[in-house]
Amino acid sequence: MSAMRPDGTTPDGTTPDGTTPDGTTPDAAAEGTGAQGLSAALRETARAWLADDPDPRTAAQLGALLERADAGDSAALAELTDAFAGPLQFGTAGLRGAMGPGSNRMNLAVVSRAARGIADHLLDLLGGAGTDQAPLVVIGHDARHNSRAFAEASAQIMTAAGLRVRLTDGFCPTPLIAYATRALDADAGIVVTASHNPPADNGYKVYLGARASEPDGRGVQIVPPSDAQIAAAIAAVGPVREIPRAESGWEVLGADLREAYLDAICALPLPDAPREVRIVHTAMHGVGHDTAMAALTRAGFSEIHSVAKQADPDPDFPTVAFPNPEEKGAIDLALELARTVEADVVIANDPDADRCAAAVLDPHLGDWRMLRGDELGVLLGHHLIAEHRYTGVMAASVVSSRWLGRIARDAGRESATTLTGFKWIARTPGIAFGYEEAIGYCVLPDVVRDKDGLSTALLVAEMAALAKSRGTSLVGMLDSLAREHGLHATDQLSVRVEDLSLIGQMMTRLRQSPPASLAGSEVTTVQDLAQGSVETTGLPPTDGMLLACADDARVIVRPSGTEPKLKAYIEVIEAVPAGADEAAMGAVRERAAEHLARIVADVRSALGVA
Repeated sequence: MSAMRPDGTTPDGTTPDGTTPDGTTPDAAAEGTGAQGLSAALRETARAWLADDPDPRTAAQLGALLERADAGDSAALAELTDAFAGPLQFGTAGLRGAMGPGSNRMNLAVVSRAARGIADHLLDLLGGAGTDQAPLVVIGHDARHNSRAFAEASAQIMTAAGLRVRLTDGFCPTPLIAYATRALDADAGIVVTASHNPPADNGYKVYLGARASEPDGRGVQIVPPSDAQIAAAIAAVGPVREIPRAESGWEVLGADLREAYLDAICALPLPDAPREVRIVHTAMHGVGHDTAMAALTRAGFSEIHSVAKQADPDPDFPTVAFPNPEEKGAIDLALELARTVEADVVIANDPDADRCAAAVLDPHLGDWRMLRGDELGVLLGHHLIAEHRYTGVMAASVVSSRWLGRIARDAGRESATTLTGFKWIARTPGIAFGYEEAIGYCVLPDVVRDKDGLSTALLVAEMAALAKSRGTSLVGMLDSLAREHGLHATDQLSVRVEDLSLIGQMMTRLRQSPPASLAGSEVTTVQDLAQGSVETTGLPPTDGMLLACADDARVIVRPSGTEPKLKAYIEVIEAVPAGADEAAMGAVRERAAEHLARIVADVRSALGVA
């Protein structure tokens, strides 16, 4: 993420001279808050925002909040303080945050500034305003609250700025815009989405085309220095109410784009591969249902059972506490349906359908379980090598399992390790397949140079059908890979904090006093990834610590890039006896689980976490 904020401030919210954007010091802005009530500086900042807010709804919310805070309502004061704690930061993930009034929220004012800033950035790079050589931008959105309004405002502002704009006729999956950015040779793609964030959130995701970034970055998420350049352009935008808006002039993208995308991804399944498999699918109240059903059906999969309560888009996500397939309980309805219809596989997309998860009946447990992101990534990569004869580079993020790299090398293929995030994975030279453990998979990089949960769903269905035709399952396929390459088992320790300084303290503690052993095995390698280089670590510098043990266990600890968390990614490798049957494989998996649990406990201790 870039350190620059939309108004040109530093990460602590100040300008280079130490003041806030309204000219006060941080201490002055805070003075009088809390028990003393609303400060004059915060009141004036909020009033100035209110006068420039183009949305009557958020203006009314802010006015009411100001009245309550002025009357001494502590909850309103806390909300108002957070709403203006700093500008919502624009970085390599674009914008994402809670909706509401204020500079630290997703709202029409923030989106309007972002749209004009991106337009100005493209025009500065490419010129051609108002001509047939003007930068081309495609815009789509999910079905969250305000997403359509944010997308339409972006189209109005970018059209008025002189760009050529194409806006989808309704909500769409994120991969459709990643596809369109490449297929239409656009200079930028924008998706209004918060992916699998809570219902109160929204976001603004940006792709750049070849002319605006680099040839191998066509249709890939932005990376430095583009993020800082766009942030600077946003900071230079004047009052929101003075931003010109067009009433028309953009092109509408509809069925033709969706059909072209479906044609492209439905060419993935092998024509002579089996299709006899019983599938349960859930769209998690998102925008992927119709496209997933069309793709699976068009590809020849006929026995598909959809979770009806989660099929239609619903921005409130009523049946899940957190709309992420990885979260506990999120796929309970899908598993219930799978047991009822005796399904072979459950396929789950997150709300904007760029991620894909799979669940299977595990014979070692006698029950259904979600495949870990690493397990599905390894299955997909192996399948593409063994069945689709992919010959390019198999890429995975540094926190993902080493299993895919071992499989690739044994098959005579190249593998690559990248920094975390698809903005890096997708830029791997010669990429044929890429994945990250957070259920993100790129199976058709020439079509979508980003994670795509819909093309992945087709490949999961194909794998499940092939396994069934061979008298096994996806778990059985994993067991076969474990017999050949050793069982690679992964787990994750996530430490959520209220005080962000605690993350730095834990990282400092680990750097100064790394553990001598983990689960009884000597730590033989300690690498500070922030101090390394491509020559020493194979990666550009990144904030993280890598610990490797004599028994080949590995731990990578790094701050989360999107949440107030410190994460530890843990992997152990267990040898599998020759000719191990199902019972023996179950025992190996139990041993791996115990090994992981012991390392988790030791990492907790090393970080000083209770």
